[in-house]
Amino acid sequence: MRRRTRKSILNLALFGTALVFILYLNRPRSHTTYAWTKIRYQTTSNALPAANGICPGLSQSSKPALVVARVAADGPSDWLTVPSIKNKYHLCVYTADGSVDSGSDHVQVPANRGHEAMAYLTFIIDNYAHLPAAGAVFVHGSRYAWHNDHVDYDNTALLSVLNVSAALTPWGYHNLRCDWSAGTCTASESPPQGSLETSMRARLEPWNSRAVSDAALPDALATLFGDESGHSRLERGGAVRAQCCAQFVVARENIWRWEKEEYVALRQWLLDGSDGSDPSRRKINAAPSDDRVAGRILSYVWHILFLRLGLQPNQASVGVDLERLNELACPHAESCYCRLYGRCDLKGCRSGSCPGQYRLPPNLKLPDDWASTHR
Repeated sequence: MRRRTRKSILNLALFGTALVFILYLNRPRSHTTYAWTKIRYQTTSNALPAANGICPGLSQSSKPALVVARVAADGPSDWLTVPSIKNKYHLCVYTADGSVDSGSDHVQVPANRGHEAMAYLTFIIDNYAHLPAAGAVFVHGSRYAWHNDHVDYDNTALLSVLNVSAALTPWGYHNLRCDWSAGTCTASESPPQGSLETSMRARLEPWNSRAVSDAALPDALATLFGDESGHSRLERGGAVRAQCCAQFVVARENIWRWEKEEYVALRQWLLDGSDGSDPSRRKINAAPSDDRVAGRILSYVWHILFLRLGLQPNQASVGVDLERLNELACPHAESCYCRLYGRCDLKGCRSGSCPGQYRLPPNLKLPDDWASTHR
C-alpha cells in the first residue's frame, strides 16, 4: 500500500472517530430526570436587602397582581392606567433605575440587575405572604415591544383580553407568548444548551449573549439546584425548551411551592455576581456579571419553578422529568391563542405559529416611531 494511500486512510479514520465522538457527546437523551426541586445556592453576603418592594394595597386586593418590571428608558407608564388594565389588575410597578425619593408610586428594587428578574423576585420575596388568590402576571415595562405576541406588539391589547383563570387552569403557569419564534421550542433552530455546538459557539462568539447564556446554563442550574447526587447539571446534549421572553402568568399556589428563602437565594445569586468592575469581589458560582447573560439564564428557570408537574414542595427524592417539562413549556400555538386570548378557530396553524397572529420583526427591533404611530 502506498504511503499516500495509508495517510489518506488514517486521516479518514481519524475524521470518522472525531465525528462519532462528537455525535456521541451530542446524542439526545430520551428520558432524563433532574434534581431541580430546591434552590440550594448559598450566598456569602452578610447583609440581605431590606424589604422595600412591598406593593401598596396588595394584601387587600382580590384582583390578579400585574407585576411590571420597567426602567426609565421604557418611557411613560401611563399605558398601565387605562381602564382595561387598571380595573382588571392590581398594579405593582417596579422601576429598577428609579430614585428612592422620586415621589413616584413605583416600588423599588435592591439593584438594577438581571433585567426583569430582579423586579419579579423582589415582588415575590417582599409580598410572599400576601400574594393574591387570583394569581400574578409578570410583564416588562414598555407598552410596545418586539416580543409582545400581538399583531401591533401592543401589551395593552394583550393584557386587556388575557384570560388569567383559563391560562392558569392546566398547569398553574403559562408564558404569554404563543408563537415559538425567538424561544427554544423549535429544536431545529435551537441547539441544546448542553451541546458541544453551543459551547464552541459561545467561545467563538463571546459577544453573542444568547450563545454565552445558553452555554452557561448547565453550570448555572448545577449551582442553583445543586445536590449531592450531581443530577442537577444539564447533561451533554440536554436541552431546556422554553418560550421567549420572560412574560408569564402564575398561580399563587405554584409560587408557594418554593420557600421564601429559596427566592431570596435566587436573588442573591444575581446580586452576588453584580460587581463586574472588580472580578476579585465577585462571589464564587454567582451569576455572570453581564446582565444580558444572567437575565437570560433566569428566563429558562421560571417555568422550571412554576410549571405544575405533580411535585411536592422541597421533595428532593422526586426529580423533574425534562421531557415532560419541555412538552408543557411549548404548547401548541393554536390552543394557546384560544386559551389565553380568546382567538379560537384559527386557520392554517402549525405547532409554533398561526398565520396573521404574530410576525418576528427584522433584527428583533421595532421602528423608532412605532409607539407614536400605533396609539
